Amino acid sequence: MKEMLEVKDLKTYFYTYEGTVRALEGVSFGVGKKKTFGLVGETGCGKSVTALSILRLIPDPPGKIISGEVLFKRRDILKMSDKEIRDIRGKEISMIFQEPIMALNPVYTIGYQIAEVVLVHDERIKDMKKNEGKREALNRAVEMLDLMGISEPERIAKAYPHELSGGMCQRSMIALAMACDPSLLIADEPTTALDVTIQAQILELMKNLINRFDSSVLLITHNLGVVAETCDEAAVMYAGSIVEQASILKLFKEPLHPYTKGLMEAIPSLDESKKRLTSIPGSVPNLITPPSGCRFHPRCTHAMDVCSKKVPPLLGNDHKVACWLYGGEK
Repeated sequence: MKEMLEVKDLKTYFYTYEGTVRALEGVSFGVGKKKTFGLVGETGCGKSVTALSILRLIPDPPGKIISGEVLFKRRDILKMSDKEIRDIRGKEISMIFQEPIMALNPVYTIGYQIAEVVLVHDERIKDMKKNEGKREALNRAVEMLDLMGISEPERIAKAYPHELSGGMCQRSMIALAMACDPSLLIADEPTTALDVTIQAQILELMKNLINRFDSSVLLITHNLGVVAETCDEAAVMYAGSIVEQASILKLFKEPLHPYTKGLMEAIPSLDESKKRLTSIPGSVPNLITPPSGCRFHPRCTHAMDVCSKKVPPLLGNDHKVACWLYGGEK
């Protein structure tokens, strides 16, 4: 089996008083076994909605997964019963949320929260007597915190989220996510709220854990540097759609889509001295009334007549791009 996760033509909408927000419009990609796949794009492009859709955590109302398939080990998550998806969440697919201090429960200790996941999903511990199982689960929680490189893991296990720093909370969140040895880890902006030195430590920690547990990873970020350092393959999202997908080497050496090129040109370079960084003109479209055709065409310097009339398909084999500049039936 080549792909651990396959997302096919996923559409997720939100129904608001102002109108229908077309948050995801036909998103397709795959995450290979023991591979790290990056989903990159600016704020509001639909990255987090994609992650929540995969785990069926979209709040309904106002959100609704309209169509598509999410195949995990060849089983469609969108067709599973509530019990089936609950058995998968936290055990086979885990998620590191964007704001760990918000994702962790403030009234329970860190150790209790990690142990709770183990108690729910570990079959061996389920078969133990109640008190014995709890002790074993708490021991696992301490072991996981120790794996995160946390000093005094026993003390941290007894602490509450508000007593810890942002970096400590993120390490605790990763410990919780990895406690049941998941096949797929979804990391939603795992380093956003952290300073640069802690970011580097967290990324290195994630790399080591991924190798140790043989997990596949879907890494969601707006930071191209993080993608370049950690991912095997990546897709660039814009306004609810994937516009380009390729291996990291191809994506950074030969970006094809005008939006991807714009993102690359906006990165400061150590080799070249630039007085002014290149910026992409215009602003992100309103997804209640998105532009017709290619959603990027109002901001694109290469736009043609067809761009405003038809949505370009995502074409290619090893390097996919959704742009009329590279062919396709017009």
